[in-house]
Amino acid sequence: MRIALFSDIHANLPALEAFFRDVDQRNTDSIYCLGDLVGYNIWPNEVIAEIRKRRIPTIAGNYDFGIGRNSNDCGCAYKTEDEKANGAISIALTNELIEEESRLYLRTLPAHIQLEFQLNEQMLKVLLVHGSPRRINEYLFEDRDQKSLLRIMEQADSDVMLFGHTHKPYHRILHTTDSFGNDRYRHAINIGSVGKPKDGDPRGSYVILNINQTTSTSDRESVSVEVIRFEYDIEKAAMAVENSILPNTYAQSLRSGI
Repeated sequence: MRIALFSDIHANLPALEAFFRDVDQRNTDSIYCLGDLVGYNIWPNEVIAEIRKRRIPTIAGNYDFGIGRNSNDCGCAYKTEDEKANGAISIALTNELIEEESRLYLRTLPAHIQLEFQLNEQMLKVLLVHGSPRRINEYLFEDRDQKSLLRIMEQADSDVMLFGHTHKPYHRILHTTDSFGNDRYRHAINIGSVGKPKDGDPRGSYVILNINQTTSTSDRESVSVEVIRFEYDIEKAAMAVENSILPNTYAQSLRSGI
């Protein structure tokens, strides 16, 4: 089974449209969205409409959670006063642009999605979250201490955990042993960002998770992940920012991928 997962569109309609064109050619069996549909650009309603039209199972991101409740707090971890001021402009504009039907949709999105696969007399548990199982806005960066990451996954009873929020894709394979001393592997997978990458590559990103009849928690290589990068009309998205009240720094971020 080939499962496509994407997140962090952030109202970037040109990026979402390019993502759909790309993923439609990849022969996937299912598709999931891990949230943050809105914020930082001018197309929150259009992005929501496209995802609803395709009936894509979607969970709430921290920005979706805030806008769904008409809040002026997106749960974002801004580090400087300038970032906070810019963020206040973004959430105010999003609250102004969002239509009531779109807001109600965001408000009713689930926090997590759990998938279970019965394979080789083993149960493979796949957990989809936005930030982490503990908090919608927790950042799980690639350099997270392995013991901490393992503890989070063990507490969530997850063999494969997919998440977004940092906008930086990676795949970490975590080794541990079960109560009988047998090898066990867990997979922590950040799926990157469709509409606001922050890893220095301005192209959008998403992942395809591959699971087959031989997939096992005792086989390190039996879960494979493809990180897909795709081109989109970055200038269209950046100019939309510059032609709005949004800070121009968001346009610069789209062009640089940071």
